[in-house]
Amino acid sequence: MNSRSFILSTLVLGPAAAAALGAASTGTPFYGDPPDRTHPWAIHDRNRPQPPRVEPGTPSTQAQPGKPPSDAIVLFDGTAASLAKWESDTKPGTPPEPSKWIVKDGAMECVPKSGYIRTKEQFGDCHLHVEWSAPVKVQGDSQGRGNSGIFLMGLAEVQVLDNYDNPTYADGFAASVYGIAPPLANALRPPGEYQSIDIVFRRPLYRDGKLIDPGYITVFCNGVLVQDHTPLEGPGGHMKRSVARPFPDRGPLKLQDHGNPVRFRNIWYRPLPPRAAEGGTDGALTPEATLAKRKEIAAGLRAAAEKLPAAGTARFLQLAESLVYENESATAARVEQLAAAYVASLKALAGGAVEAKKGEAKSVQRALAYLARHGVVAPSYAPKSDLDAFTKARGWDDEKKK
Repeated sequence: MNSRSFILSTLVLGPAAAAALGAASTGTPFYGDPPDRTHPWAIHDRNRPQPPRVEPGTPSTQAQPGKPPSDAIVLFDGTAASLAKWESDTKPGTPPEPSKWIVKDGAMECVPKSGYIRTKEQFGDCHLHVEWSAPVKVQGDSQGRGNSGIFLMGLAEVQVLDNYDNPTYADGFAASVYGIAPPLANALRPPGEYQSIDIVFRRPLYRDGKLIDPGYITVFCNGVLVQDHTPLEGPGGHMKRSVARPFPDRGPLKLQDHGNPVRFRNIWYRPLPPRAAEGGTDGALTPEATLAKRKEIAAGLRAAAEKLPAAGTARFLQLAESLVYENESATAARVEQLAAAYVASLKALAGGAVEAKKGEAKSVQRALAYLARHGVVAPSYAPKSDLDAFTKARGWDDEKKK
């Protein structure tokens, strides 16, 4: 936090209240543009939740896989024990069977004609990391060379194929969204080397049968962007045009057996938070969701204000801050009463006692000016007019801002 923000926090709330509220490290009230019809947060809002801490992982080398981030859920770590997290992709209604793929030198290898495999765990929107390697011995061409596939939720396929020096149809190229979108570039390493794939997956969202978000796939192959927020057009598929349709909330990750002994290692995912369309609070929300969130923030501020000292300005300014989110009538009346009482207390002071309150008075004046500027109170709001006149009479409003 810069020194100006720290000073503003201390002036507006006082050092003890600022520290108690965390304002000294997260921002100041009455600062950025307020919430609006589709955004529950003010600009630079100190009440907005802090991002969770994630310890970064380490990059992979050809000899050794890297370490996943601290919040990753590991699906395969190179051990035979982690293969137990997978099963054969049996037909619906049939009992699950253990995977017939094998673990070899820290990798999970497809046994041709053993069938697809899937995770026992099911999940939805995610950041997925997969490393795969085509056989070092090159056999076949086009779709017959190092072929497999990564199926998000068992439906949308990101193609796995040895296209290092192997042309094929573009929408079936390695890192394509199969049958929908070719990759932006061919960033593959030679066969036998591991390819590092990172996928950001957002499933389609429907509400009452109506599409509200088509879903997207972003893919990095060996650090190169190859799918740029590509809209899903359904799950894709072979030969037939894909048709948009709902996805389930959760599904397994599937890996394809296409008859080639492709190897996989270091498979993990990170769940993604909900989008605004499904209850998230970042980005533009519906007016209804915004209103509900603003009411929630205001209620939290009112409750926290009651824990602050009754003396001084901290409690009344936090109640005033709550009005930015919800102009609740009882709180508004209380704030007006407290503001008027504060101005009256200033007028009752004399001499040096008044000068000692200059910084505090000007911070309250800034808060009331913010409320008036953004329509929370009327421009003729009596406490604001009285305080403006009080500061003007003492020449405080003529001082240049430092």
